[in-house]
Amino acid sequence: MVRKSYRLAETVAKPFTAEKYLKKIGLGKDDYYFWKQIGKALLCTYTVFGAMWLFNETSPLGWWTLKPVPKEEKELAHLYQRINYPYPGDEEAMTDFIAKGGMIGTMVNAKGAIEMDQGPGNYQKQLQKEKFDQEANKLWLRMKNEVVQELREKGYDL
Repeated sequence: MVRKSYRLAETVAKPFTAEKYLKKIGLGKDDYYFWKQIGKALLCTYTVFGAMWLFNETSPLGWWTLKPVPKEEKELAHLYQRINYPYPGDEEAMTDFIAKGGMIGTMVNAKGAIEMDQGPGNYQKQLQKEKFDQEANKLWLRMKNEVVQELREKGYDL
């Protein structure tokens, strides 16, 4: 029989094993595959969200950002129209497009009117517009001179 003084102490603290406690909360060796899949899913999700955020801030496509469109821009959207340019290899469509006045310099202004480069077909309209502007300037000068003359007659020095 072993003497009492040399007996192993049963009351001494047992070695601390973390595995036992980690297994109780779901972090043991058996759960490794599950947490690996969770990590992959989180990595992919944050990568996609980060790419969307970066693309939203530095989008090369100005018309496809994730930012909301202001109300004023929505209201004015109908003033702009899309011009369908023909495919360059289609000879007939190109001649029709050029005959209608749709050239490389065609632009749509903010009022919705199409501004085109002045071609030979528009020469008559251009002359009429110049005559109209000239007549409008003559009328404006005549009215201005009448007002100045009336003010001088009343005693104002201009």
